[in-house]
Amino acid sequence: MNYMKKILSLVFALSIILSICSVSASAKTSEDYPIDEEYYQNNPYRGTTLNVYNWGEYISDGAEDSIDVNKEFEKLTGIKVNYTNFDSNEDMYAKLKSGGANYDVIIPSEYMIDRLKNEGMLLKLDMNNIPNFKYIDDKYKGLFFDPNNEYSIAYTVGYVALIYNKTMVEEAPDSWEALWDERYAGNILMFNNPRDGFALAQLILGQSLNSTDPDEWKLAYDKLLEQKPVVRAYVMDEIFNIMESGAAAIAPYYVGDFLTMKDNNDDLEVAIPKEGANIFVDAICIPSTCQNKGAAELYINFLNEPQIALANAEYIYYATPSWAVREMEDYSLVDNEFIYPDDSVTEKFEYFYTLPPEINTLMSNYWGDLKIDGDSNVSVYIGLGVFGALGLASAAYYYIKKMRREKYYD
Repeated sequence: MNYMKKILSLVFALSIILSICSVSASAKTSEDYPIDEEYYQNNPYRGTTLNVYNWGEYISDGAEDSIDVNKEFEKLTGIKVNYTNFDSNEDMYAKLKSGGANYDVIIPSEYMIDRLKNEGMLLKLDMNNIPNFKYIDDKYKGLFFDPNNEYSIAYTVGYVALIYNKTMVEEAPDSWEALWDERYAGNILMFNNPRDGFALAQLILGQSLNSTDPDEWKLAYDKLLEQKPVVRAYVMDEIFNIMESGAAAIAPYYVGDFLTMKDNNDDLEVAIPKEGANIFVDAICIPSTCQNKGAAELYINFLNEPQIALANAEYIYYATPSWAVREMEDYSLVDNEFIYPDDSVTEKFEYFYTLPPEINTLMSNYWGDLKIDGDSNVSVYIGLGVFGALGLASAAYYYIKKMRREKYYD
């Protein structure tokens, strides 16, 4: 009997060891997903040019010893990348609609993708040329704006939150109403595009972000008019530098950027308001203006190489839709509560859907009226002192950013 017990104990111990070894062996790193360089080198588009239109600070660009994605693509393929930025979905749409430029790759948000698709401004993707689509998590496939996965491939996932300076705000905010608080008059920044701006008023009023009721839009407009006297400026990407430099007290912004901002200013904190927030998926598309579709699909496939997707996820600080990146043990953000909030936090989050043309027109008209109505705005311009602070912040930007992983995640 004792002999049998020893045998069983030995078998049990061996099974545990094998189990541990199996788990260790199954753990992935970026090295488990090598890039097939020959695949890119043997492309037929060498010597051509690719025009890419993306948000600012939205791709790994070689800073802090990261991969310079565009340069790596150029080296591998011999295709020249012309890379330019836009500030908002609406700016991007206006540029495409005007015919003022021909782009081959764009990265809009979900509601704008739906609009572009419905207006015939996107080309269908040939998925045979984008085999790395297999790395996209199923939860980011077949979404409402592209149910058949014909026009887009998810690039990042994020949501809007309140960024505030704890030395300038009296208590941690828990509501979007903080952006209406007279105590912070002249130190409040506001989004400078209608969809994002109206969303904050709609959340406070308990409306859907996709309301089609003109009366609700009027109420939201009135709420924004009520806010106007305390707003320092209506801005977009400038929010990043202004808040990072400590030149304003509170602003709405994208939660992924908070982590980078906090690297330069430890007084910054983030709050997810109780009313909920806008959640978004930015996705890669090919506009109908495209002049180099084959190269565009090669570029999209490159962005979805796990090593490249990892570099972008680490650099941008937004959630990645790549399951391959999420399973890599060298991905530092996988357990970050801000980037990947619990389901209990996101249950009140809402996507933007495409609005009917008459509601879009109503929203745009209200927004135009808001921006010119009266003289109650504290200042649409930032003082010279703010710009001085921004200059100092900019000078320190790359040095501090290079140290962020060690300081914030160790």
